[in-house]
Amino acid sequence: MPLSPRVPELSALDLLLSVARTGSLGAAAREHHISQQAASERIRRLEGTLGVQVLRRSRQGSTLTTAGALVADWAGQLTELAAGLEASVAALRAERHARLRVAASLTVAEYLMPRWLVTLKRQAEARGEEVSVQLTATNSDEVAERVRDGRAGLGFVEGPTAPEELAYREIGTDALVLVVPAGHPWSRRRRPVDAAELARTPLVSREAGSGTRRALEVALEAAGQTGIEPLLELSGTAAVRGAVLAGAGPAVLSTLAVADDVASGRLRPVNVTGLTLDRRLLAVWPLGSSPRGPASDLLTIAVRGRAQR
Repeated sequence: MPLSPRVPELSALDLLLSVARTGSLGAAAREHHISQQAASERIRRLEGTLGVQVLRRSRQGSTLTTAGALVADWAGQLTELAAGLEASVAALRAERHARLRVAASLTVAEYLMPRWLVTLKRQAEARGEEVSVQLTATNSDEVAERVRDGRAGLGFVEGPTAPEELAYREIGTDALVLVVPAGHPWSRRRRPVDAAELARTPLVSREAGSGTRRALEVALEAAGQTGIEPLLELSGTAAVRGAVLAGAGPAVLSTLAVADDVASGRLRPVNVTGLTLDRRLLAVWPLGSSPRGPASDLLTIAVRGRAQR
């Protein structure tokens, strides 16, 4: 049923409340950034709509009539409801124009995240929504730290264990592979490299804190070895891959990072025995919360994307 023409405008009711609070039509006009003449005209229209006088005007100021006091009381309740509606609609607009801060390990950021973000954008557009993503690519330790201190709402890490003080969900696994350039002696090797030989071989390695390096160190420790002595320690997967291609030495890298090089023959995989080189890929977020909005959408996309590999 449509509203009666006797229902006044909210702006007029809000002005009446200001007059009641300040005791002056001029002061109320200044609060609403209109002239006193405009305020007086708005009150007259309000009285015409209601059919009752709400203000008593005098040289000493403006006071509410008995009817005006009742209208002001009812108007206060109505304007509170209107403010709640405005806040709710503002929240709805914010959901339609969401901003998501994500941190991801370098392997995830370089080889998986681009496809996930394209899917996220398409899904948002299909719902008539907009989402902007700020992505930080760094090592797994820094990803966890960014999620803990609130610089990222969702993170993706690699490694054998979940970071402390974070909620997490496993989204898949990633295999590591020992690779050498085509001219390396191991490229023609038929006998697998065992854990002891790998542990004493200088490797081109990621920096401490990277999920790739931690996964290798944990696998070697599980096989009774003390860890690795890096030949080179580099801060990115691409840098490690480039050093191996240049002949610096062997490296253990994600199969995602070297798939094209192995397919083309530029890098050769070397069999390793006695080690489990799979690692977990985890989505992480602050304890005591659950991913919502675009963060939840991205998590779902990541889980489905890994399941389809």
